[in-house]
Amino acid sequence: MSGGLDWPGLLRMALGPVRLGGLGLTPEQFWVLTPAELALMLGIEPGRGGAMTRDRLAELVARYPDRPAT
Repeated sequence: MSGGLDWPGLLRMALGPVRLGGLGLTPEQFWVLTPAELALMLGIEPGRGGAMTRDRLAELVARYPDRPAT
């Protein structure tokens, strides 16, 4: 994973054949999509499943502190 996104999983879903549950997109079609467009195509509704949790916030704060760790 890179940057918290499952790129292999996203690519499998986007580029995979429709008969196997993918979207059947070409690489060019995939890379011009906005995150909102891809989420819509994957059936992810806004405000569902992507909410920031306290644990996720703590993980991000630890990973990207506002100031250098001492």
